[in-house]
Amino acid sequence: MEGIKYIDEINISNKRVLIRVDFNVPLDEGNAITDDTRIRSVLPTINYALDENARVILISHLGRPKGTHVAAMSLAPVAKRLGRLLEQDVQLVADCIGDEAKKAVNEMKPGTVVLLENLRFHPEETKNDPEFGAELASLADVYINDAFATAHRAHASNVAVTEHLDECAAGLLMKKELAYFTMAMEKPVRPFVAIIGGKKVSDKVGVLSSLCDRVDKLIIGGGMAMTFFKAMGEEIGKSFAEDTALEAAREVIQIAKEKGIKLYMPVDFVVADKFSAEAETKVVTSQEIPKDWMALDIGPATVTLFTEAIANAKTIIWNGPMGVFEIDAFSRGTFALVSSVANSYALTIIGGGDTDVAVHRASEFAKMSYISTGGGAFLEILENNDLPGIAALRQCKEKESA
Repeated sequence: MEGIKYIDEINISNKRVLIRVDFNVPLDEGNAITDDTRIRSVLPTINYALDENARVILISHLGRPKGTHVAAMSLAPVAKRLGRLLEQDVQLVADCIGDEAKKAVNEMKPGTVVLLENLRFHPEETKNDPEFGAELASLADVYINDAFATAHRAHASNVAVTEHLDECAAGLLMKKELAYFTMAMEKPVRPFVAIIGGKKVSDKVGVLSSLCDRVDKLIIGGGMAMTFFKAMGEEIGKSFAEDTALEAAREVIQIAKEKGIKLYMPVDFVVADKFSAEAETKVVTSQEIPKDWMALDIGPATVTLFTEAIANAKTIIWNGPMGVFEIDAFSRGTFALVSSVANSYALTIIGGGDTDVAVHRASEFAKMSYISTGGGAFLEILENNDLPGIAALRQCKEKESA
């Protein structure tokens, strides 16, 4: 993406480098990390900084402590796992600002790493507080944002902090995320197909409208398809639908029609008499959903339709599952489509979140061209072509060259 610099384009040798990462990893009841993908994804940036003999100061959030200190959301497990991956000690500092943080940074030697405690223990972080941003900035000479998954949030650690440092850049993970975004959205090899699923239309109506300006085919599945069917006057039984988004769904249908976009919708569903793993299920066409039943997955005919729709695709982006894949009886549609996408001859970009989980559960992640680390950020950049965290880096570069 133009207008920003990257860590490998600036001099960080022997400097204090503040890196915003996303270590919001899942923990089990014993506070052990169950998936360290987000830690591993930023290792290239951290190792690059260490190779440059920088003092590496890492900042992140974990969970939603809502501005208070919550022991269960400490970054202590992350510091331990990161140290193991880097094969060096990673000190966890008890706070991310204040005297203790300053002392720890001042005592750092070149080529070492410290991790500051959870940013969201302070309410000022999510408020994008200027003074909090200034406190973070005071710890460093250079700021690096390598947290794509949080770049859609205008928080102090990715916006306010940039206003107080002269040199700001993006990390190597961010560089990769934006490179794939550019390939898919700005210079796609066609045919270009977008698959959008998940539950809510309201979360994605802007994305759907934006995609109609770019794609050749638009596939809509998951729970959000039920809102489209209801908007078209179809019987959807007890299926979830957003009544407040019916008009938006009709607008997307109209936009796609006007722009000549081929719009694909499910033709059959796996329906159940209740939302439960023990529910009675059956497959029905989209016109035959019983009034007291609910659609919880796409059916086999839809899998065939969608697979045929992507057969000649050269670029595919996918965000949102096709059904309630967490329950085995309603997982087959999502997993079958995962297989179809994985075995296509297209550039395949998966948009984080639940879709990422589904791809890993289907053991097809190695066949995907790229799996984004950000669900919400992925959707917002599809819609707006920009993110607050990226815009802040751009403004920092403009300030530097002024």
